[in-house]
Amino acid sequence: MKYLLFIAALICILQACTEPSDNRLPILGERAPVERIVDGKTIVDTVYQTIPAFSYLNQDSVRISDKDFDNKIYVADFFFTSCNSICPIMHRNMMEVYKKYKDNPHVKILSHSIDVKYDVPSRLKTYANKLGVENDKWAFVHGSRDSIFGVAAKSYLVAAYEDEADPQGLVHQGWFVLIDTKKQIRGAYDGTKEDQVQQMMLDMDRLLEEEKLNEK
Repeated sequence: MKYLLFIAALICILQACTEPSDNRLPILGERAPVERIVDGKTIVDTVYQTIPAFSYLNQDSVRISDKDFDNKIYVADFFFTSCNSICPIMHRNMMEVYKKYKDNPHVKILSHSIDVKYDVPSRLKTYANKLGVENDKWAFVHGSRDSIFGVAAKSYLVAAYEDEADPQGLVHQGWFVLIDTKKQIRGAYDGTKEDQVQQMMLDMDRLLEEEKLNEK
């Protein structure tokens, strides 16, 4: 069943998206038609999947929520501090994103720990310090099991789960997921591959331009 989720997430990301009419990035994820009446005529709008409200503790033991990401674009991922497989590669690549947008107030990074037992804020703070994260641009967050695993699959379309058969007991995909100011998914990139992370940063610049958030 877990592997079906893994495949379903990939299919959803690759197929359920809009066709961009110009230089805009596509909108990924589920969508649904909604009818409304305007001047006696039926208009069909499309409602796209969005990231729901959330609340977590960050590495500074500060409660942050979706409101802290209003009017910003952000990149989300899932990891755990003791991960000895893809996480070090992912976050080495994410550091390039952090450095590029460190001084841009319209960009944030949100890393969800899937080790809900051990990755408490103090441990996340040590991890952030070792990476060289110096401000709140990049939030490493701790939450309940349901809030982390639930949002991974249902909202970000990323497989993340506990697995007793795995040597570390935890499994997750290495996607970096790009979110716009409307909390919609605008891109998904393999965080272990430098070329895809470079493409993501190009797409982030496009999205900033689309959202008219570029620094002048």
